[in-house]
Amino acid sequence: MQTLRAAPPSAARWEACVRVLHAPTGCWRSWARQPRPKLQPVLAQRRTSMNAILAASLSTAFQPVIGHAISIRPLRADDCEIEYRFIAGLSLETRNNRLLGGARPVTPEYAARLTRVNYPRELALAAVVMLDSQEILIGVARYALEADGVGCEFALVVADAWQGRGIGTHLLERLAGAARARAIPRISGYVLSTNATMLGFARKRGLRLQRVPGDATLTLATLDLALPN
Repeated sequence: MQTLRAAPPSAARWEACVRVLHAPTGCWRSWARQPRPKLQPVLAQRRTSMNAILAASLSTAFQPVIGHAISIRPLRADDCEIEYRFIAGLSLETRNNRLLGGARPVTPEYAARLTRVNYPRELALAAVVMLDSQEILIGVARYALEADGVGCEFALVVADAWQGRGIGTHLLERLAGAARARAIPRISGYVLSTNATMLGFARKRGLRLQRVPGDATLTLATLDLALPN
């Protein structure tokens, strides 16, 4: 049987090793003080590139029956101002339905947290429209993977004045398509059992509805992504 053996080091190589081992302490200190290549710019450039690819793959536009052309794109960290105006402009009923009955003060800090999306474990899609040369946020759909990497919770909200124009349908389709591309088997979201509009929307688009055990105020809406469109 053949074996591999290491050849004995040459005299020159041995002397080089000895010189390194016996180098003065100052040499090591000098080496330690040498500048190292910074990873932050490289990582930032990589994140920028990934965000550009993500934006290109998920961005789209459509023309509703009534109104202006609407674009759908990933929500960005610099969207905190339009996110704040969007949340602040929701009616109390819509905000209550979105927060499942919970009360939360609408602050710029809260809006900023919503725009910090942890891609790729999370995804947030924004529906925007240009009015008077200003970009207006009119709808948001988002999902977040759970710790097990299988469960995935989603949420969807459209500004009151823009409801009934197909915006929610387009947002849900794009969100489901992105989740399906990541091999996520299903997305689920909680809906107040009194939110007849959202329950009707979910039922019409093939989501499975079931009451939450032990909490009659909530209904779980699930979209199975493994099923054909």
